[in-house]
Amino acid sequence: MAASRAPALRNIIISASEPCLRGVQRRWAQVHDVRFVATHRQPDRVLENYKEKLEKKAKEAGVKDIHELKEVFKDKIQNVKKSTTPTSTSPFPFPPPPPPPRIPSESQPRPAAQASATKNPPGIKTLSSFIDIPKTLDLPKKEIELIWRLRHASDPQSLCATIPHSTYQKIEATAHRHPQFILPLPREGQGAEIHFLQWTFPSPTTTTILFTHLAEYKLRGEFSQPHTTVTHHLDMAGPKGLVLLQGNVVEGRGVSVDEGKWLLMCLQKFYGVGDEKAERKRLLEQFSHGDGNFKVETLLEEAEKVP
Repeated sequence: MAASRAPALRNIIISASEPCLRGVQRRWAQVHDVRFVATHRQPDRVLENYKEKLEKKAKEAGVKDIHELKEVFKDKIQNVKKSTTPTSTSPFPFPPPPPPPRIPSESQPRPAAQASATKNPPGIKTLSSFIDIPKTLDLPKKEIELIWRLRHASDPQSLCATIPHSTYQKIEATAHRHPQFILPLPREGQGAEIHFLQWTFPSPTTTTILFTHLAEYKLRGEFSQPHTTVTHHLDMAGPKGLVLLQGNVVEGRGVSVDEGKWLLMCLQKFYGVGDEKAERKRLLEQFSHGDGNFKVETLLEEAEKVP
């Protein structure tokens, strides 16, 4: 009888004690702010490593302990922190433009002889990779323009044009002062898409413009892939007064050839302007200097104006 009552008694004791156990249960797990752990444990570890040296320095300075030593050198510590903290006042998420290279004098066009003596960096196509320069120099200007267009007619992704040297000089002078800018590309029913452009000057006879989606450039910076590349060849600027333009729109990068042409035309609106287009000039200045008054709405208005 006693043996049969023992299990039932144990059940009664356990069931009766459970609420009490739950009432006094303690949980010792702690929740730490990860940001605090990441930013405060490292300085503590550094303090431990240099504790003996700091105590020695405190005795030499005639103070009681490390805390008083920190108070003595408080101003100096703050000055060091300020000098090593990077600051940026530009409202634009772009790296600062490179220092402008020397602007060549307009009265001194680059001779063709200098062109042949200068080697372009790897990956940059020279004019000689498209046409025979010595033979082409013997031709009239109109024939050179025709040959240049026919040379690129078979490539559906190509861009080509010929520019009078006097017009190009104005564009290049502006490019040296403003090597980076943004341009809008209208999308039907979607407003406008913003594209980032950057000028490079790889050799005395070539200048290159890289067009990239602004969103991609903000994400990847210098590792972003341009969708359109345009190169100006100046080999015939002196003897013929012509600058030959050649470019390529990469297929599958979200920009069509016609849209690449529109961006190129828009670039000429801003970089080929004189004092008569003061608003466009002001936009270039504001963008280059990180002026907070730069407005994309004004950029859109100026880009849609003709010319």
